[in-house]
Parts: sequence; C-alpha cells; structure tokens
Amino acid sequence: MDVAKGDIETYHEDGQWKNRPEGNQRASTTHDTKAEAEAAGRQTAVQREVEHVIKKKDGTIGEKNTYPRSRDPREIEG
Repeated sequence: MDVAKGDIETYHEDGQWKNRPEGNQRASTTHDTKAEAEAAGRQTAVQREVEHVIKKKDGTIGEKNTYPRSRDPREIEG
C-alpha cells in the first residue's frame, strides 16, 4: 500500500533519520536518532491530520498511525 500524498514519512537515509511529506523528494527535518525523528514526524502528522508512516532502517514500513485517531480505518467495522 502506497503512502498517500501529504502523509508524513519517517525514514532512514545517509546515516540519519528524516521526515518528509509524501510526494516531496527532500526531507523536511533531519535527526540523529529514530526516536527524535518519530516524535517530530508525529507532531507534523497530528498538525496536518494525516497518516504518519514510520519506516524501518531497511525501508520497509514498520508502523502506521493515523491522526486524528478517529480517522483510523482499522476501527471501522465491515
């Protein structure tokens, strides 16, 4: 499943953890640790009310969080 345009992506590149809105080529923030990058990405996703996709070091998706939580599709029956 692809990340929707505008969702925030936390990923590892060139020895650093970075965040970027999906569709952008360049990182919006750069961090030394995954925890710092996740916190910054989460804050941006909450502000924008989008999904925060956290990738593992190998580039695979490790976690997805939807903000606000009420938009999370996993809570929808059917």
